[in-house]
Amino acid sequence: MCGIIGIVGKSSVNQALYDGLTMLQHRGQDAAGIVTCDNERLYLRKNNGLVRDVFHIRHMLNLRGHMGIGHVRYPTAGCESGGEAQPFYVNSPYGITLAHNGNLTNAEALKKDLFREQLRHINTDSDSEVLLNVFAHELYKLNKLLMNNKDVFEAVRGVHRRCRGGYAAVAMITGLGIVAFRDPYGIRPVVFGKRETDSGTEYMVASESVAMDVLGFELVRDIAPGEAIFITADGQLYTRQCADHSTYSPCIFEMVYMARPDSIMDGILVYKARLQMGKTLAKKILRLYPNHDIDVVIPIPDTSRTAAVQLAHVLARKYREGFVKNRYIPRTFIMPGQSMRKKSVRQKLNAIGLEFKNKNVLLVDDSIVRGTTCQQIIQMAREAGAKKVYFASAAPPVRYPNVYGIDMPSAQELLAHNRTTEEIAQIIGADWLVYQELDDLIACARKGNKSIKHFDASCFTGHYVTGDVDQGYLDYIERYRNDAAKAERQAQETEVIDLYNVA
Repeated sequence: MCGIIGIVGKSSVNQALYDGLTMLQHRGQDAAGIVTCDNERLYLRKNNGLVRDVFHIRHMLNLRGHMGIGHVRYPTAGCESGGEAQPFYVNSPYGITLAHNGNLTNAEALKKDLFREQLRHINTDSDSEVLLNVFAHELYKLNKLLMNNKDVFEAVRGVHRRCRGGYAAVAMITGLGIVAFRDPYGIRPVVFGKRETDSGTEYMVASESVAMDVLGFELVRDIAPGEAIFITADGQLYTRQCADHSTYSPCIFEMVYMARPDSIMDGILVYKARLQMGKTLAKKILRLYPNHDIDVVIPIPDTSRTAAVQLAHVLARKYREGFVKNRYIPRTFIMPGQSMRKKSVRQKLNAIGLEFKNKNVLLVDDSIVRGTTCQQIIQMAREAGAKKVYFASAAPPVRYPNVYGIDMPSAQELLAHNRTTEEIAQIIGADWLVYQELDDLIACARKGNKSIKHFDASCFTGHYVTGDVDQGYLDYIERYRNDAAKAERQAQETEVIDLYNVA
């Protein structure tokens, strides 16, 4: 999961891109980058770190031009080093930069084709660089000195024919304009909007609508699965369906956890979907435990708050904030290494003893992935004086890896994989545990947009909507994503840095 943004304006866009990326910071805290275009010259700044740390005044002053794209990253499989911060750049043809959210499931095969048949060298392990070069080669095949919108759409059509997986991308063609496109299943989100100024209409593309709100852009709509939009440097907007076949299957985990609650995504207000999740989860608790002895409902901040409020209302129990969060600690389920995750949880949350002492507490979280966080939080609740600790997950059991751009670990490292609810409750130390039903979760999301018939729910079901994910690929990502493999790559990178410093 990453965040992408692109703006074609009538004046300098550096500050708008920066502000938009800060609104997408929740989608990636590992690296950030912006590239702008001014009179057919590109200006790029990218590095590891948060948006506020990557861009200083001197960098902002150098980001000149009235159009540009940006990116915030968290590392997925094959995307962990500083050299893989985005946007990426390729000079042929025209000079193209690209920022990407998602994961190509056939990246290795594409990389071989690019080298053997198209003589293109891929310099990193990032599938985003692969996507950029595929798009660049599709433009190169047209063999045109001057392009128009039809040529750009033809190139995107070629990308859809060749690339598999989930992806939303924004690319800037130097001096010509910005193109944004979405995979034919619409797995990863992307929207576009416009803003009227005295000088004319400005356009913006972003992963979530919330980035547009802060900049005063009006949300036009989501980019449809397989669709591309092209905004010329002088502000002309063109749209076209570029996939031979498309179907709407957005990632439902965006609704559970990834997206901000104030975003509108695929026509669904995330906040309302999460309220519904709390309502249906409460109804399940009442079915299973009609004579429950819950005294208080406490969310695990931040994402579960919306669901927990509604759950407490339906249960007719007090809602309380029992944990104070340190907002400067990154998300734990994407941290490399179990020991680092365990250390981080204690640094991230602190219990308010008053809300736990001598009470039967229901803790609510958005999901359980590895179980490291909830296990320690339950222990913290007991140490704070809770008599009993129950646990509710607003999502179903996460049993399978996500291969479309969310770095959920290998199957063997997922707590719910091959375990029953009772076994999981025992491992995390809960007196009982309740999971959301998948059908209920889907209904909660569909309530906001009934035209969506299917969601990608592969991390819950093991069914991958693109149809190209087999056991061989799952074995490959398991070898690449497990903690031991990540630790080895980290050690190798550290060794290279040390040798460089010695030299």
